[in-house]
Amino acid sequence: MQWCAAACAFGAHETLAARELSPRRYSRVQLTDGRGQPLKAASLVAGRNYIFHYPFESTPCFLLNLGRPATRAVRLRTEDGSDYQWTGGVGPRNAIVGYSAICTHRMSYPTPQISFIAYREKSTASAVMRPNTIHCCSEHSEYDPAAGGKVLGGPAPQPLSAILLEYDTRTDGLHATGTLGGEMFNAFFAKYEFKLAIDYGETRTRRQVAGRTAVIDLQQFCKQQVRC
Repeated sequence: MQWCAAACAFGAHETLAARELSPRRYSRVQLTDGRGQPLKAASLVAGRNYIFHYPFESTPCFLLNLGRPATRAVRLRTEDGSDYQWTGGVGPRNAIVGYSAICTHRMSYPTPQISFIAYREKSTASAVMRPNTIHCCSEHSEYDPAAGGKVLGGPAPQPLSAILLEYDTRTDGLHATGTLGGEMFNAFFAKYEFKLAIDYGETRTRRQVAGRTAVIDLQQFCKQQVRC
């Protein structure tokens, strides 16, 4: 009986350990400005939406300067039950964060034509969104960028996947190195393959970013933003 109990306990420990989600490492990519020069963290305006593509050339991400420290470690869980820990922002005041811009509900994402999802510092007059959240106007899913992309409301089944960032104090530069959380890239490619091929070209849709990736103001990246 003691052996069985020990075996069961060992099995339970193994199950829990298997559900702890580790970071996924991709190429270490330098974030650049629109001129191809290394991006300076000091140039990021607090509260403004910036877009860059990572880890694939067709997968958009948010880069945000929250204007306040995001230092609280947060335990999160994916839709399939995997647990992981987000450890906070980087850069001056630990205020800079990155997230996949693919909503985890129906995979709405910023396109060159339109965006239903963005970071909002202020709530709207209709009070359908909280301030200081990433809000998707498609079905009103809300995420907390200061807490690892945690779901605050709406039908989203899991947090936004976080983009792992490195900050160089010497140069004030930023690099993307991987992701943390529930990735949706395969489902994203399957759902939007035709649209992505039009916007990015067939050869670029699933090609991983290498070397560098440009950071663009969302207003410059897409023609129209839906604000609920």
